[in-house]
Amino acid sequence: MCAGVSTFPFMNAAVKLLAPNYPAAQITWARFTGHLIVMLLVFLPQYRWALLRTRQPAVQIGRSILMLMSNLVFVMAIGRVPLATASAIGFTSPLIVTALSVPLLHESVGWRRWSAVLVGFAGALLVIRPGNGFSDPAVTLLLLSAFAYALYQIATRWVSRYDNAATGIIFAALVGSLAMSLTMPFIFVMPRTLLDGMLFCCLGLLGGTGHYLVIHAFQLGRAAVIAPLGYVELVGSTALGYLIFGNFPDLWTWGGAGVIIASGLYIALRERQRRRRDS
Repeated sequence: MCAGVSTFPFMNAAVKLLAPNYPAAQITWARFTGHLIVMLLVFLPQYRWALLRTRQPAVQIGRSILMLMSNLVFVMAIGRVPLATASAIGFTSPLIVTALSVPLLHESVGWRRWSAVLVGFAGALLVIRPGNGFSDPAVTLLLLSAFAYALYQIATRWVSRYDNAATGIIFAALVGSLAMSLTMPFIFVMPRTLLDGMLFCCLGLLGGTGHYLVIHAFQLGRAAVIAPLGYVELVGSTALGYLIFGNFPDLWTWGGAGVIIASGLYIALRERQRRRRDS
């Protein structure tokens, strides 16, 4: 899991480096197309074209659209926000998943987890600081990205009852790659330097490899134990943000991120206890 998580800060740093000079659609295209190619190379020899066979095509396409929306608005925002701040806001996704699992998945969430959700959102407000944060459209886009990703996770949890994980991984990148490919003849900008070309190539490799390692980790271990390791991403994002862009989180960001992480860890702990009790 840590190996998979560790790729995401590097991918986000590459996106931030490319964002000022290239269209968001082109960066998103590189991320999804590379992801799709890597996953086809991994799974096609085993599953052949049964890889695209799904019992819930509408849900798979819908979750793929949500993944595309989440990534596209994230790319549009990341150029204006420090990596650590973007990472901290992204950590609200598990809180949103917990909140939406009640109406959408009909799951039971007790008052302790509801309290953790509310505390976590309070932590997000510390990071955003509504007095000045919401004046920046990038912050709103990051919140939309987190919300779309939460819906993607809920759809993934639901469709996993019907399709295998390999099919879900392929569909996660399929719509994004196809849709963004249609825009390339109109907006494509040739990489200006060798470094930019390498960054474009790395986007899909890092995204696809990271996604695969995370899924594989969840297959080998308990989700409630593995999921909290995702917060290691904040350390990598902070280090890269400082080394590459000279950004270091202030005390408000550290405090808010700490509250969000503590809430997420508590929710994971309560989920683990609930599953033990039900098993």
